[in-house]
Amino acid sequence: MNSLQRIQPPVFPADKIVIPEAKSFMLSNGVPVYLIEAGTEDIMRLEFSFKAGQVNEDLPLLASTTNRMLSEGSQNYSSEELNRVLDYHGAFLNMSAEKDRAGIVLFFLNKHIEKVLELSREILFRPTFPETELNSLMKKRLRWFHVNREKVQNIAIDQFFESVFGKNHPYGHQVTEHDFTGMSQVLLEDFHGKYYTPDKMAIIVTGKIHERTTSLLNEYFGDLSSKNIYIEDSENVIKGERKKKIHINKAGTVQSAIRIGSSTINKRHPDYPGLKILDSVLGGYFGSRLMKNIREEKGYTYGIGSSVSSLDLSGYKTISTEVGKKNLYSAIDEIHKEIRLLQSVPLEKEELAVVRNFMSGEMLRMFDGPFALAESFKSAWEFGLDNSYYYNLVEKIRTIEPDEIIELAKTYYNIDELYQVTVGAK
Repeated sequence: MNSLQRIQPPVFPADKIVIPEAKSFMLSNGVPVYLIEAGTEDIMRLEFSFKAGQVNEDLPLLASTTNRMLSEGSQNYSSEELNRVLDYHGAFLNMSAEKDRAGIVLFFLNKHIEKVLELSREILFRPTFPETELNSLMKKRLRWFHVNREKVQNIAIDQFFESVFGKNHPYGHQVTEHDFTGMSQVLLEDFHGKYYTPDKMAIIVTGKIHERTTSLLNEYFGDLSSKNIYIEDSENVIKGERKKKIHINKAGTVQSAIRIGSSTINKRHPDYPGLKILDSVLGGYFGSRLMKNIREEKGYTYGIGSSVSSLDLSGYKTISTEVGKKNLYSAIDEIHKEIRLLQSVPLEKEELAVVRNFMSGEMLRMFDGPFALAESFKSAWEFGLDNSYYYNLVEKIRTIEPDEIIELAKTYYNIDELYQVTVGAK
């Protein structure tokens, strides 16, 4: 054997994953708290999560703008003072507003927990939403909006969500230039008063947890009460657009964006673990069928991928890529071909083994360290699930057979039901 020849070591799937269980308790006012003790460094991750996402907004941008403005000044601190105190104590603040939930995450040395909790209460429950900072933020966001509207991939994903969920559903709202000029202090205060309340809040704490965490959380947040219990609108009905194929002309572009997919099941459905495996085979990792065909063999793109995602009211699956405009419809034909193959031809054992190994490695990465544990816990908890969801996924990765993948592809990838959004020059 040539001395330079390298032999790839064997790869073995993870047969067993042990996930630390979260300890839970309630503050005096009923706010749920989840503690995951993990890690050896004196660092904590503290997350405050609210049912205050895009699905709750009456106007586009309202949820995200309210969230971003939380740290722009409070009753006792200006924006500059908040940032200065956070920096002094080595605390990192991350704001987040997604489709279903919104909130803040703080990373800090556990010895500073009391100061961090004091600042968290200021940020979350005493914001002032100053007009000057609001106007500055909206001008900045409008500039980014104009920049992003020049990118075919951003136009395509916005249209995809509108097509899949309907333009009248919060999941499908498209942002327009007018939305950036319609924000006001009153609108933010109203949204904040409805959704940033104890009855819509949960707290997730991970890391090397300070011994006084429980008592301090109760001291700073256990006395809060919701002045008015606001019931969310239950009439948000998902109704996709009737037109399945949409092309948006973007003159002067070299690349054309493709988004193909539809609404689907979410994590609460028993088929979801199998659907995640099917997605990996199709386009969920670098060795997937779409990558091998459309990138490596045809050379139509630098990258193509698929994903299956969960939302509270639905799920969605999407295939995404950008190709040269001359290859647009050839690439779509190849995508359809790969879907049909999954619906009719069983996977070879070797290919399925590679997918099992890849997904097993991803599962291990999801629980590697206290911060990854927090994200994985939240990802299941948001759907009313616990660690059994991950154990079921591990078992499905280990035991799924080719015939089951064929049936899943037939059930969830009916080509006639998929939306096709393309953006680019004619």
